[in-house]
Amino acid sequence: MPNEIWRPPPVLLTVDLAILTLRSSALHILLIERGIKPYKGESALPGGFIADAGEDIFDAAHRELREEADLDATSLHLEQLGAYGRPGRDPRGRIVSVAYLAIAPGLPEPEAGTDASAASWIPVEEVVSGRRTLAFDHRQILDDALERARAKIEHTALATAFCSPAFTIAELQRVYEAVWGFDLDPRNFYRKVQSVSGFLTPVGPDRRTTKGRPARLFQAGPEQELRPPILRPLPPNQNEEA
Repeated sequence: MPNEIWRPPPVLLTVDLAILTLRSSALHILLIERGIKPYKGESALPGGFIADAGEDIFDAAHRELREEADLDATSLHLEQLGAYGRPGRDPRGRIVSVAYLAIAPGLPEPEAGTDASAASWIPVEEVVSGRRTLAFDHRQILDDALERARAKIEHTALATAFCSPAFTIAELQRVYEAVWGFDLDPRNFYRKVQSVSGFLTPVGPDRRTTKGRPARLFQAGPEQELRPPILRPLPPNQNEEA
């Protein structure tokens, strides 16, 4: 009818969190085991509904991380990753999720709460390989989070945060390999790292190795933005296809 008032369809809002860290030289993602339907018993990113009309989305992300995994988000740098609203992504109705990303070292063991039966750090490779599936569209969110993390260590000094105060370039290389997901040529990596002004600062004394020459020690330099960036090479299989 011409005079009928258009009413927007009901849309609910949630937040999801992709929290990445390094543990035992491998990249891990924080996952929960859902304790309620839908997808009860399946793995998912921590998150949930906005509590009420007065709750800020960013505040909701902090609250959900605390409630579902007992982690204090105030100590993390949460950045908005994107919005996910594909119709059918959630069987409960038309639900849009705002996803947040944090990449940080030394995060504690999580503890499940609210509608999570369990919370734990899971190797990213376990999900990427398909051995573990994720509820909703959380695999897409994780893929986007991984790409953001991989780009961040190309353009910023974030990788040094995962090293001890004094570290070797070989130890820094292992951080890049863990985040990028493939091995790097040591000589090429050393050359790239040394070409970035202000990225690393030499410290002494050198660390003794079991054989060969002592390894030089470095610490994070004053620059947080890398110029030129340390761009990732194509993975070996892509090089072969090219």
